[in-house]
Amino acid sequence: MPAELTPAQVEAVAALANLELDSQEVDLFARQLGEILAYVDQLHEVDTTGIPPTAYVAGSGPLDRNDVVAPSFEVAEVLANAPDADTSRLEGGFFRVPRVIG
Repeated sequence: MPAELTPAQVEAVAALANLELDSQEVDLFARQLGEILAYVDQLHEVDTTGIPPTAYVAGSGPLDRNDVVAPSFEVAEVLANAPDADTSRLEGGFFRVPRVIG
């Protein structure tokens, strides 16, 4: 059974995060944070004997790949998939699409 945090503890955390919570949110977060902490306690029970501490799980080599120039699509091929495939609307190597943000 997860241990619930007290409303005072949740309000203290909310104050650190600069959040304003109503009483229902305080109760909800007390329960949810308690469940998270109970799960973390379960992780402490895992036997890690013989496993060295790890700071990075991705390895020690570089994570980025080198950029490689490769052929791309032809403009006409890309325009064929555009909502307005009229090539006369092509402007400076770009094509117009309907406005989606006010």
